Amino acid sequence: MPPAESNPANLRGGHSENRTVTALNALVWTLEDPARAKRLLDLTGLTPDALRAGAGDAHVLGALLDFLAAHEPDLIACAEAIGVSPGDLIRVRDALTSGGHEG
Repeated sequence: MPPAESNPANLRGGHSENRTVTALNALVWTLEDPARAKRLLDLTGLTPDALRAGAGDAHVLGALLDFLAAHEPDLIACAEAIGVSPGDLIRVRDALTSGGHEG
């Protein structure tokens, strides 16, 4: 059973803290593999310092989720690892990059 903060039902509506936690879980998963972490930095243009400083920022987390969405095997593997569906990660990305307003 996924943890409450990763419960897909909590990723919608007014649960912005749960969306942030889900995105942070995806960030941790991404950074666990050095090659994947390097690819994230290379493709997003983020520096390690910018990533650390912006880890809680919706735009940085949105860029991370864009990165995962662009490579379906990573999107699927990440979703499985953190206990959500790939579609949930896309919804989290959409909510974060729209300023938290789903439309």
